Amino acid sequence: MSMQEIANTIKNQIGHKALYMLGAKNISYSSENGSLTFKIMRNAKSVTHIRITLNGKDLYDVEYLNCNVKRIKTIAIDNDLYCDMLHQSIERNTNLYTSL
Repeated sequence: MSMQEIANTIKNQIGHKALYMLGAKNISYSSENGSLTFKIMRNAKSVTHIRITLNGKDLYDVEYLNCNVKRIKTIAIDNDLYCDMLHQSIERNTNLYTSL
């Protein structure tokens, strides 16, 4: 499976409605490890970007980042998540809802 297919699978598992509710934009993937990165709307925890990577165990590692001109700061990291745990992790670390 190519790195772009991995990123598209991650995007589909999160879902278009959840990405819309997060205000996701600038969605991109890394050709090195197939990670999916996107910018989200303002939130209480100051997370500006989310990076989701498929690890060697076929589970997901999620990084919550605060990116600005001067630096990239990691706010939180959740490791070894199943796809059905992604929404819960995003809601907990951003205080934004991914479903109604």
